[in-house]
Amino acid sequence: MAAASELVALQLFSSASVDAVPLGEMWLLTTGPFETTAPRMGSSHLEMPVVKRRSGTEAPFAAPAPGSVFDHPILGAQRPWRRTGMKPPAPMALGVLLALTLLVIACLPPSLDQSLHLLPASPLPGPWQEVASPLSGGRAHSKRPPALLQQDQQPSRGRRQRRGVAGEAPPWFSSDDLQKMRLLASGRVVSKTRVPAHGQVLRVELRAVGDVEGDTSPSSLEEDCRDGRCGLIKRPGDLYEVLAFHLDRVLGLNRSLPAVARRFTSHLLPYSYTDGSLRPIIWWAPDLRHLEDANNDQNSCALRWLQYQEMLRPHRSTLAAGDGPCSNIPRGEWSRLALFDFLLQVHDRLDRYCCGFQPDPSEPCVEERLHEKCRNPAELVLVHILVRKSSPSRLVFIDNAGRPQHPEEKLNFRLLQGIDSFPAAAVATLRSGRLQSLLLESLRVDQELWESQGGAKGLRPPLRTIDRRARILLRYIQEHNLTVFEDSPL
Repeated sequence: MAAASELVALQLFSSASVDAVPLGEMWLLTTGPFETTAPRMGSSHLEMPVVKRRSGTEAPFAAPAPGSVFDHPILGAQRPWRRTGMKPPAPMALGVLLALTLLVIACLPPSLDQSLHLLPASPLPGPWQEVASPLSGGRAHSKRPPALLQQDQQPSRGRRQRRGVAGEAPPWFSSDDLQKMRLLASGRVVSKTRVPAHGQVLRVELRAVGDVEGDTSPSSLEEDCRDGRCGLIKRPGDLYEVLAFHLDRVLGLNRSLPAVARRFTSHLLPYSYTDGSLRPIIWWAPDLRHLEDANNDQNSCALRWLQYQEMLRPHRSTLAAGDGPCSNIPRGEWSRLALFDFLLQVHDRLDRYCCGFQPDPSEPCVEERLHEKCRNPAELVLVHILVRKSSPSRLVFIDNAGRPQHPEEKLNFRLLQGIDSFPAAAVATLRSGRLQSLLLESLRVDQELWESQGGAKGLRPPLRTIDRRARILLRYIQEHNLTVFEDSPL
């Protein structure tokens, strides 16, 4: 029976008799060649038990003998009942029987319903393990404790491969992409340094699994970074940059630097980096060209808004084009940048002043009084316009966190101003109607990001936002009779 008060303990006491002792609400029955029908419990009175012989005849119980244990005022108080065939057992035998019965009860496993109440309730894994969705514009603070085996720890023999980049990669990732993504996802942190003017960004040197220990001095860090073994750890709120990297590859733009999501446990990092929060880590390009001007080192060339618009004119003179800043960057590069920034609503490069929409008072461009300069276009400059020394005519897209929550009624069309054509492959992907499914296929490669967002269900909202912006962009292209161009071989 389910409750302890309804348990019936069976003991082989005799080969030819049945003894039953009522103890509180418990009946202790000893059976021989009989089948015993126990009394029903829980009613206002107890029915007389009946013993059936194996032959099928019934043997009613006899009244207890005066003075026996069955006539005891406590043990026999529930109801006089009858027994057959034997004298009452001695008190010592009853004591032994009682002790054995209690021992049997103590050894019995708890019933199912009792076990369920004793087990602590374990929380079910929900689709969002972060307090705020980093891909939806909130700051992420992980609720779950750090795992015992983290990505920057050496895995013990016999354990499964560490998490990070997994599965068969989609075709839009190059072998170089995958190599860098694996380094970022599983490389061990061996040294760190602050990035000037970026207080919450750390540059770290990474060692791939199996690499031998080496020098970790500052000079060695610079050398390893020149060899492409470094990454930038950014804020949890910048996790959207990982999605931006996948969007860049799905569209065939190939201008963003590899990025993955990761949790860190290295003792070399400050506590705020090892508290379990998921952070983006971006591959450090060692040959980015920077201006020598300390106030403008986030650019490879100084370019003002009016100069930029002049560069986009289809019939500008070759002489003027060759003499201007960033003159070696072809117009197709700006088209890729405009398309990418519009889908993500990245304003920092082409419109850091928020001239293309009415910003909220809390916007940095308002708080820093940049928006006021929109009245004088000659003062407006572009930022984060970068190229690599190894490819000076090819833009590099950095700081791609964008605005996943930017409302559609405030979409910044100024980002598209002056652009008269777009890359054909990217436009074809937008028109295919498969943008969301392709992004899901791509994001599945990043295990940490995928699991932290609850898989496809959690990633759908930001992907739907990008997809809606893509349809708006396609309508803009159609309404303005814009063209597409074929990508030139790399």
